[in-house]
Amino acid sequence: MKMKVKTFTSPEPLLNGYSHPCDLLSILHEQQLKKEKSVTIQYRREQYISIYTTALFQSSPHLSGHVRTHSHSLSRWLVAGNALNCLFIDTSSFQRYLRFGVTHFNGGGVVKSCRKEGFVIDERGKLKRFNKKKLSRRRCGSLRGRGWKYGSGFVDGIFPVLSPIAQKILSFIQRETDPEKVADVLGTLPSTHASWDDLINVAVQLRLNKKWDPIVLVCEWILRRSSFQPDVICFNLLIDAYGQKLRYKEAELLYVQLLESRCVPTEDTYALLVKAYCLAGLIEKAEAVLIEMQKHHVTPSATVYNAYIEGLTKRKGNTEEAIDVFQRMKRERCKPTTETYNLMINLYGKASKSYMSWKLFCEMRSHQCKPNICTYTALVNAFAREGLCQKAEEVFEQLQEDGLEPDVYVYNALMEAYSRAGYPYGAAEIFSLMQHMGCEPDRASYNIMVDAYGRAGLHSDAEAVFEQMKKLGISPTMKSHMLLLSAYSRARDVTKCEAIVKEMSENGVEPDTFVLNSMLNLYGRLGQFTKMEKILAEMMQNGPCKADISTYNILINVYGKAGYLERVEELFDEVKERKLRPDVVTWTSRMGGYSRKKLYVKCVEIFEEMIDSGCVPDGGTAKVLLKACAMVLKDLKYADSHEWVKIDGNKATFGITDHAQDHLGDVVYVELPDLGRSVSQGESFGAVESVKATSDINSPVSGKVVEVNEVLTESPGLVNTSPYEEGWIIKVELSDAGEVEKLMDSDKYSKFCEEEDAKH
Repeated sequence: MKMKVKTFTSPEPLLNGYSHPCDLLSILHEQQLKKEKSVTIQYRREQYISIYTTALFQSSPHLSGHVRTHSHSLSRWLVAGNALNCLFIDTSSFQRYLRFGVTHFNGGGVVKSCRKEGFVIDERGKLKRFNKKKLSRRRCGSLRGRGWKYGSGFVDGIFPVLSPIAQKILSFIQRETDPEKVADVLGTLPSTHASWDDLINVAVQLRLNKKWDPIVLVCEWILRRSSFQPDVICFNLLIDAYGQKLRYKEAELLYVQLLESRCVPTEDTYALLVKAYCLAGLIEKAEAVLIEMQKHHVTPSATVYNAYIEGLTKRKGNTEEAIDVFQRMKRERCKPTTETYNLMINLYGKASKSYMSWKLFCEMRSHQCKPNICTYTALVNAFAREGLCQKAEEVFEQLQEDGLEPDVYVYNALMEAYSRAGYPYGAAEIFSLMQHMGCEPDRASYNIMVDAYGRAGLHSDAEAVFEQMKKLGISPTMKSHMLLLSAYSRARDVTKCEAIVKEMSENGVEPDTFVLNSMLNLYGRLGQFTKMEKILAEMMQNGPCKADISTYNILINVYGKAGYLERVEELFDEVKERKLRPDVVTWTSRMGGYSRKKLYVKCVEIFEEMIDSGCVPDGGTAKVLLKACAMVLKDLKYADSHEWVKIDGNKATFGITDHAQDHLGDVVYVELPDLGRSVSQGESFGAVESVKATSDINSPVSGKVVEVNEVLTESPGLVNTSPYEEGWIIKVELSDAGEVEKLMDSDKYSKFCEEEDAKH
């Protein structure tokens, strides 16, 4: 019987002539050699053999015999009949001096060939086998083979373990920003394999931490100022850093330099270049990269498509383009990977299309593509964004059924689902479960709880969670303060909000534009225009917080609601002067000010201007336009509770006004009175329930109900679509015709509505 001998390379030199129990050998014995009959030998330059004949080898004495070799030094250490489990050999050098064979196994057999393999311990502490051929070297230590893998930060699956020198380099490079000083320090390193490994490990570690500027410093020095020969791994790292910094032109030039240096671009090179263009919004150039790949006879792989999709999703407004790339990937028969599905599930989740995320998840499983923990996290997040806590919990249970252990990110996503659904105590239960299962909550977990209580109006509970976070030594970030600020802003507690902003400054967390915009919005809702203008003046100065388009959107909306149309136009002109681009909210808010005054012609002019500028209107724009057309009929009478009356002899028809239905929103139910019931002026006789609220219907005059609109039972939406005709509610026989004179006519009612809107 013939068998292969597996050879293992020890990470450290073995002591010659001494028995020494090695930790790595123990791991190898426990994890790999229990089920294998194998012989390995360590050959050293001094032609000595180090044999470990500890009790470890005696524990599985399935190998006994003697080894014959042409090396006389080996015969000193081997005695026929010794029970050995394994010996170590390094056959990567001096192969012509060493030949070996095994003459006797308990099971019989002769070693005919050996396979060069090695083992490493990965970042999770697990043993992994790797082929040494994939880590061949050139002069100056250039790594060859697949090398550094895009998106993982590993070299052939090996986590970068920093040597003491590499740790010093990492510490220095994170502090220093001057390229000349960096060059001076790195120039003292010898041009050796060890130095190369240290530099690449440092760069990969920086990438894992998303420290792009230090990566640029290290890799630019390697490529342009060091004696190391250019290598594709270094080019890839630098292209990635340039792309993340939106320096696509430099990434482009670097690719040309890569070709000129006769390095062969890998699929990772193309993937990173595609991503760099996408992040810069240059989709046409990203397409050109795919054409470049075809010129080099390289078919775009899943790695390239994944980078393409990821780059598109990181820029707003590219959702459809990312979906097109995914569909093209399948058309070209490039099999989507787990990472591909994760990206697409997350994409649809952010677009509030959880049903599409679920569809992709089912497709993924049907194609035998195994979901990982990131897949389930993305799916739970998709349902969480829409507040579908029941579906999110079903996915959470499926994750556990598939044998995966929920991590803090999954728990946070499930908490977010309950938070957005308006169930803060449900989120609190998940928080407690996480702690009970031994999963330590992180800063995001506490932020979600602050938000959950704040959304529900429980601002005191939100503050209690915030204080608990500080007691545990978790420093609140800008977002933590912002969530607490939002909680008290909902309660219109100006004093507390101002105290939070002051506390932020005292704790070294300087309020940013987003925080000041929130305060602007709060002051605007309360009509405190002086304080609002003071904040705007501070933002207009050359400080760290500058007014953005959201700032002007808030101001235009507030002044528009208050009826200060001149100020609205002044602010809109400022937007153009500051070279900010008005978005759909800017145009709609400006239009809203005129809509409240029923200036329909002006609204249409603004709408046409909006279209000409290339801004696409949304549903909110349409509602504002319709509101400008809201009718106040001349021949009707109106009550201050927003009911209309049409008099026809001794009878009167009631309904709610167009203004009222517009504020209510979509009506889903109308409560009708019984026939023959007596109604009195100013008293409630029914109710209208909408998606926003339930409102009583008051009788504008007194009388006896003689007819009700039964059609509203099946079609309550008629109150919205036709409030003065098909959406009428009841007809009464008047008992006091003089009450009609107490009601408002159309002009008075229009003015009443404007004044009422201005208060809100």
